Amino acid sequence: MDRDTSLVDAFLDNIWLESGLSRNTLDAYRSDLGKFSEFASKNGKSLEKASRETVQSYLAERMKKTFSARSTARTVTTLRRFYGYLIREGILSSDPMQDIKSPHIGRSLPDSLSEDDVESLLQAPDTGKTLGLRDRAMLETLYATGLRVSELVNLDAGSLDRTVGVVRVIGKGGRERLVPMGDVCLDWLDRYFRESRPVLLDGRISDSVFVTSRGKAMTRQAFWQLIKRHAAVAGVRSSLSPHTLRHAFATHLINHGADLRSVQMLLGHSDLSTTQIYTHVARERLKSIHQTHHPRG
Repeated sequence: MDRDTSLVDAFLDNIWLESGLSRNTLDAYRSDLGKFSEFASKNGKSLEKASRETVQSYLAERMKKTFSARSTARTVTTLRRFYGYLIREGILSSDPMQDIKSPHIGRSLPDSLSEDDVESLLQAPDTGKTLGLRDRAMLETLYATGLRVSELVNLDAGSLDRTVGVVRVIGKGGRERLVPMGDVCLDWLDRYFRESRPVLLDGRISDSVFVTSRGKAMTRQAFWQLIKRHAAVAGVRSSLSPHTLRHAFATHLINHGADLRSVQMLLGHSDLSTTQIYTHVARERLKSIHQTHHPRG
């Protein structure tokens, strides 16, 4: 076993014991270090003898080969942890990663749906059937309130004030917020409570607002499967996630002139910076519309 391999094995054993990282993460670290070791060797260096200039040359070569910023940032993290370990073990006295920064990774925009796509999705359930009516009420509630899916499935009957038209939500960190539901959502909820929920419960008692045909509370996983099935029926081919309607709720509010602070309160974000991503989504949507429809777009 050569010296580089021995050092990598010792490093991976150490961080596995300290951090309990997954096998996939450890394999990624080994791969990153193996590629850097190969580069250093071609330049007459070992991992132990690699200098700051060696690291910089390696990162520059990655950029020339158009590796993604995210991939390169992971490589920097790997090397930083590896050389930090060598310093702590007294194997090295100077750190070749000193002052080397990770490339900037832009924050990815959340997946959202157009208003037409949302309308198609909302109309997909067969509301002439008990389960279809329940699904329509759930989708309408999700889009009208911007709740997280976990918040939606955990709603209890006492959290809804259908007279006033608000829902009381306990969100992350136990923070409570009141969110208006809107007339359309309230109409579907009234129909669900009147026509569908009693049939699903079949005489059973449940505090949960949305229940299955067994009278049990809907789970997050089961509802996610429902969304995907209804999206297929609606012909919605946009990328979906469990938060897709939450993202659509926020984006469409901002598109129609809602201020950021109000959207922050409705979403239950503790920090305004978390909500600001939706202004970027709206801006990207406007750019797309301009490029598509303007004669000089």
